[in-house]
Amino acid sequence: MKDFFADGRLDDGLSYTEYEDEWRDIINRSKEGLTPKERRYQFYAQYNWDRSQGVIADFEPGEALHDAVGSITDPQIWMVLTEDWCGDSAFSLPIIALAADLNDNVTLRILRRDENLDIMDKYLTSGSRSIPKLVAFSTEGEELFQWGPRPRAAAELRKQLKAKGKSGKEISNALIEWYQDGGYEMVEDELVERLTRAVPA
Repeated sequence: MKDFFADGRLDDGLSYTEYEDEWRDIINRSKEGLTPKERRYQFYAQYNWDRSQGVIADFEPGEALHDAVGSITDPQIWMVLTEDWCGDSAFSLPIIALAADLNDNVTLRILRRDENLDIMDKYLTSGSRSIPKLVAFSTEGEELFQWGPRPRAAAELRKQLKAKGKSGKEISNALIEWYQDGGYEMVEDELVERLTRAVPA
């Protein structure tokens, strides 16, 4: 069992509703007195809020996801490490949250990455603190599966663009366009894959 699990750290995690409430508070704050860094953070939080709401409005869980999540018979805790300024998370986290809602045996707990770097550092991607990162546990702390920080096709697109020498901004814009063209639906497909392997038939 991971130390942070045994210590009850996931109990401090947020539900998706609580996470959205904090998110709204951030984007609705008065800009008066904010530092340039805080203003930039608020700017990205607003854009990602709009993106996440678009996913929630348009996405309908398919039969395969219903079946995969519905097959969970023992309680699970899904931990997601993320931040609201993350573009990948804006498209992926709503799908994870909607999937978790399909079964009362699944409890979603969202941890802010920058407040939990010791946990994040146990789940690096190629040495990077990339988010969002989903890790599922049994109630006894057994790790069941992982997903993240982005669908395979998005990871491959990012790799190709980096190899071509594209700037960080160009890569970010291309990934956002990929998600907006429906790429975020691949999160559903990959969750089904993980769950199919993790849940005995």
